[in-house]
Amino acid sequence: MRIDPVRTTGDHRSTAHLSVMVAEVIDFLRVTPGGRWVDCTLGAGGHAAAILDASGPGAHLLGLDADPTALEVAQSTLAPYGEAALLIQTNFSHLEIACKTHKYLPVDGILFDLGMSSLQLEAGRGFSFQEDAPLDMRYDPSQEHTAADIVNYYPEAELARILYKYGEERHARRITRLILENRPLSTSRELAQVVGIALGGGRSRLHPATRTFLALRLVVNQELENLASALGQALNLLRPGGRLVMLSYHSLEDRVVKDFIRRESRRCLCPSRTPVCLCSHIPTLLPVSRKVFTPTPQEIRNNPRSRSAKLRVAERL
Repeated sequence: MRIDPVRTTGDHRSTAHLSVMVAEVIDFLRVTPGGRWVDCTLGAGGHAAAILDASGPGAHLLGLDADPTALEVAQSTLAPYGEAALLIQTNFSHLEIACKTHKYLPVDGILFDLGMSSLQLEAGRGFSFQEDAPLDMRYDPSQEHTAADIVNYYPEAELARILYKYGEERHARRITRLILENRPLSTSRELAQVVGIALGGGRSRLHPATRTFLALRLVVNQELENLASALGQALNLLRPGGRLVMLSYHSLEDRVVKDFIRRESRRCLCPSRTPVCLCSHIPTLLPVSRKVFTPTPQEIRNNPRSRSAKLRVAERL
């Protein structure tokens, strides 16, 4: 883990990446002057810049990202805000350590934007089946295992389990058998071609390799496990009335978020057949709305990558 701060310096640069549902994020965070905010998925810094713009003088933002390339771009994006922005290269699974180390306690709002950015899709690390790049898929290059390790060395049963569980790929066994027949695979294009052959043409609007690439990315970066850990840590950091805003982009992420809010807003976690509550659970969150929010049609037209976004909000009790 790395928690060394990177102060914003250098020239302000624009980026092709478009942050999703910016106005809604600002509204639901209830950004007010002089607040203390945490962006757990800094990316290019678009949401962070909007938060600092809305909160004005006296505000402070702690930005986390495991990807050093994204952090470098955000460093330039947020340079005009000077000492108001403190950027750290670390996975959000270390959220609580980062906040305590740098005395960001308590905080008024925490943002998770769980989507892939165009920076990562174009980084030459094999995230996209539309490029011919090494099968890496690590956000943090210092991580030990890559997607190539999984594809080329995992046993058949384990690889099929990963594609089925994390990619919700119903043809996982068929894809796995063809992967084993074509090992070793070293690039994203090679893997995409094998998956395409395994599934045939089809008429789905999704590329045949979409679910396979998603599954590998989630496992390489332990995204669902890290998300569950970070959401729990966020409860210890938010002040009463502070907001937790979460943007997810596929069903597995959204399920983790939804289940977390539901569990932490309940007065009892005992099984339904238990006649008397034995858990003494105290609710810590209040769902701001039971509704899940999605991008407007106009935003989807302007930024097609936003179309699968789901936004959920909860408030610390």
